[in-house]
Amino acid sequence: MQVDIKTTDIHPVRQTFAHVARRLGADKPASRYQEATLDMQPTTNWHYRPLWDAEHHVFDVRRSSIVMADWYTFKDPRHFYYGVYTMARAKQQEGVDKQFEFAEKRNLLGALDDATRDTLTRVLVPLRHYEWGGNMNNTYCCAYGYGTAVTQACSYAAMDRLGIAQQLSRIGLLLDGSQGSSLDAGKIAWLSDPAWQGVRRVMENLFVTKDWFELFVAQNLVFDGLLYPLVFRHYVDAASPRTGNALAMLTEFINDWYAESARWVDATVKTAAEESPANAARLAEWVGMWRDEVLRALGPLAALALGEQGTAALADVRAEFDARVARLRLAA
Repeated sequence: MQVDIKTTDIHPVRQTFAHVARRLGADKPASRYQEATLDMQPTTNWHYRPLWDAEHHVFDVRRSSIVMADWYTFKDPRHFYYGVYTMARAKQQEGVDKQFEFAEKRNLLGALDDATRDTLTRVLVPLRHYEWGGNMNNTYCCAYGYGTAVTQACSYAAMDRLGIAQQLSRIGLLLDGSQGSSLDAGKIAWLSDPAWQGVRRVMENLFVTKDWFELFVAQNLVFDGLLYPLVFRHYVDAASPRTGNALAMLTEFINDWYAESARWVDATVKTAAEESPANAARLAEWVGMWRDEVLRALGPLAALALGEQGTAALADVRAEFDARVARLRLAA
């Protein structure tokens, strides 16, 4: 008995959705990222203007002074849409959970000397509240931004900030044997420690910044771009040996996340700057203004975290940030 197996090629009637094909061409297959991003935001059919802001539509390009001919010029170099984003973070979370389980099983942070436990509580744990602020600011950018190419990535960044806040909370619980006292101490430090009041003041000023793109630049480029290297590189590198390098292990995801997020932030800012000289000038103005504000705020924190080395560390962070801004062709 002989069985003949024949194959048949099935050609799709169309390669992608019509609204995507209008941008890419009817014969060009689209990636999942493109199908989940391009022209997904409503532009024609509205419900009603917000009663609390009758001057603007729900989605309105006038909410920012940045002007783009096409808001879908922006691209996320990570090509994150919901499916890819959730799978990537789920895989990363598995690794983070194993690291924390190992640290808890071996009591890596519970056996620290009082001085090391105190500095971690005063410097690292209060950052839970900073991350909550980062969540609020990226949520605002998602709510009032224009174009799914930007807003969906902002929503992912907002959720990431809550995840990082939870990881910092878990570090605090490892310090006090899950009693919660370190979290209470971190909150008191955030609210009343002089070293944190400049950072808290800048964060609260961001809460009332109306231009969503300015907020995007101030939070994701400037504030993160100066605070993350100071704390999660300079401070963690200095403090980690006293924890048997457990601190470096437990903050590894945070450093990896910052490097990944910086690629998206840089791509977004660079695209806006290349659109027009007016955009580039406005972005440079924002970067310069918020950079100086954040550096003033970080001075006392750098002294708390690194002592006499704080000034040099902050100068190094500023030099790296200025080089990063120069690569984006912004003369801040």
